[in-house]
Amino acid sequence: MFYYLLKYVLLGPLLRLVFRPRIEGLERVPASGPAIIAGNHLSFSDHFLMPAVLKRRITFLAKAEYFTGPGLKGRLTASFFRGAGQIPVDRSGKEAGQAAIREGLGVLRRGELLGIYPEGTRSHDGRLYKGKVGVAVLALTAGVPVVPCAMIGTFEAQPPGRVVPRIRPVTIRFGEPLDFSRYAGMEREKAVLRAVTDEIVHAILTLSGQEYVDEYAAVVKERQAGKERGPRRAPLG
Repeated sequence: MFYYLLKYVLLGPLLRLVFRPRIEGLERVPASGPAIIAGNHLSFSDHFLMPAVLKRRITFLAKAEYFTGPGLKGRLTASFFRGAGQIPVDRSGKEAGQAAIREGLGVLRRGELLGIYPEGTRSHDGRLYKGKVGVAVLALTAGVPVVPCAMIGTFEAQPPGRVVPRIRPVTIRFGEPLDFSRYAGMEREKAVLRAVTDEIVHAILTLSGQEYVDEYAAVVKERQAGKERGPRRAPLG
């Protein structure tokens, strides 16, 4: 109930006013049945803009930190994200990937839409990064189509670190559904998972027109953070 209150009364109208989204290819999203919407991730606003324009409910796998904040603010934030259709996933530890897969499969087996960002994290510079194979595992295991989606302009409207978005138009572009039924039963083959993931990311790239980086975004972020900290100084004496 809270999901639809946000979508049609509270958050949805505000997002449409601020971003004035132009929607392209919405008819390509299946009207019923399970499917994965795989998109680029440029802004915190992406979590809410896509649900605001879709006709169907969509569930995203969100990092657990959104649900574990302390105090009243933390509880309110957790309630908001749950009401907005987000599922908490702990991304740390050896079982993190499997937990995400289990949660995602549960959504798809209920015949619903699952939203996922193949890059695994927000782009820190507006470029598109190498995809993680979790999206391929989900698509092949559940046997569902993958609809590529490109968010265009959300990085400029609300780049990382900016709390209040700039008022500017954005485009949300959906591509043709990708069918991977030819790989049925091959969800444990690493080469197949990489090929499927790369095909999905290439479809997103074609829609978005971003510059592509053949590295994982998290690795690049970590490397750049290390450079900003600079080399460690040896102790004196």
